[in-house]
Amino acid sequence: MRRYDVLVIGSGPGGQKAALQAAKLGKKVAIIERKPYIGGAGLHTGTLPSKTLRETALFFAAIRQRAIIGFQFSLGKDVTLSELMHRKTEVIRKQMEVILDQFMRNNVEIIYGEASFIDGHMLLNKVNGVTEELFADFIVIAAGTRPARPPDVPFDVEHIYDSDSILGLDRIPYNLTIIGGGVIGCEYACIFAALGVRVNLVDRKERLLSFADTEIVNNLMYWMRHSGVTLRLNEEVVDIAVESRGRVLTRLKSGKELLSEKLLYTMGRVGNTDILNLGSIGIKADDRGLLSVNESFQTGVPHIYAVGDVIGFPSLASTSMEQGRRAVCHAFQKEGLTCEIAGHLPFGIYTIPEISMVGENEESLTEKGISYEVGSAYFHEVARGQIIGDVHGMLKLLFDRKTRMLLGVHIIGEKASELIHIGQAVLNYGGPVDYFKDVVFNYPTLSDAYKEAALNGLNKL
Repeated sequence: MRRYDVLVIGSGPGGQKAALQAAKLGKKVAIIERKPYIGGAGLHTGTLPSKTLRETALFFAAIRQRAIIGFQFSLGKDVTLSELMHRKTEVIRKQMEVILDQFMRNNVEIIYGEASFIDGHMLLNKVNGVTEELFADFIVIAAGTRPARPPDVPFDVEHIYDSDSILGLDRIPYNLTIIGGGVIGCEYACIFAALGVRVNLVDRKERLLSFADTEIVNNLMYWMRHSGVTLRLNEEVVDIAVESRGRVLTRLKSGKELLSEKLLYTMGRVGNTDILNLGSIGIKADDRGLLSVNESFQTGVPHIYAVGDVIGFPSLASTSMEQGRRAVCHAFQKEGLTCEIAGHLPFGIYTIPEISMVGENEESLTEKGISYEVGSAYFHEVARGQIIGDVHGMLKLLFDRKTRMLLGVHIIGEKASELIHIGQAVLNYGGPVDYFKDVVFNYPTLSDAYKEAALNGLNKL
């Protein structure tokens, strides 16, 4: 039986940072991965592949727009997604090399196999029919999630797909129905629309992305419709079937019927906890296989932590990394190590246009009874926005009317997920909105929208 200070189950973003943080503290650590490769869903089926496809879609969409200066381009419908994502394999390989190099330099051991609990400190690892017992003082569960596959949805990897199998689509369809208007559904709706696909996006709620700022989401919905996405909101799916001619028929509770070549089901994900034998340690997952944790990411067993997608919202690679780091720091705080979260965490949603946010939104400030003001700037008002042709971009600042302290930043448009970090830094250090008024930005840049938004808001006081 091998003994460790820390064992990490899963090699996705959260597991990677947990293992590396333990190694940095001089601990003996191993990471257990049930796949024959490291990186988790984020590297192989989720974040990286979908963002690669998004960049390809943006490239082709931009070429279409260049027809106004003499270039003509059309995307043949027999082109496969694998051809559009020819760089994915190389990017994944490079990223894996980086991760493996980090593990090697920090003495993080990689153990391949399927781990399950024997008791609170013991794991049973199975690989190729051989079992081994592993002991650790602390265990971090970073097992990740997989797409939900309800039994009444006839997935066949030919007509009906989930967010993993869609990457194996044989060709770009003429039209596509997407069930689920969450982050994944919205991102794929925008990607396929940019590739010229007619998209029906169906969701049970009255608006998309309910956790985001209403004005920003309304702008996104406008541009989604403008790009060819038909939004079927406040609708409930009652039946999905494949017709004899190979078309997918989706029936809605309202009586509507949608016909499409393909269907993508993105109604949530479930945690990979069903194989962990959690009952042996008295931990129970919810009906989606997700685990509950406290503010320090401890489960019901103090020395067992859980991080990343397996604990639910926000299920972002960036937050998962921070969770993994913080969990290990908390585990060894008795040694005098303090590890506080670095302020507000940003959200990035890679739709087209992309949106990003940090801090409070108007709805949350209203609920808290905080008197706030709004400063807005549109990318068509700044020179760089005109240069790159982003006429739909918008940057929005929320700040306290009395103290003028920045409370939140919301952006839609080109490089939103990059621009957000400027606002994040000011927000985390308790800065006033006046900072943006007084600072000098490079010109022309999209960052200059911060100054325009600050002046717009301060003029209202």
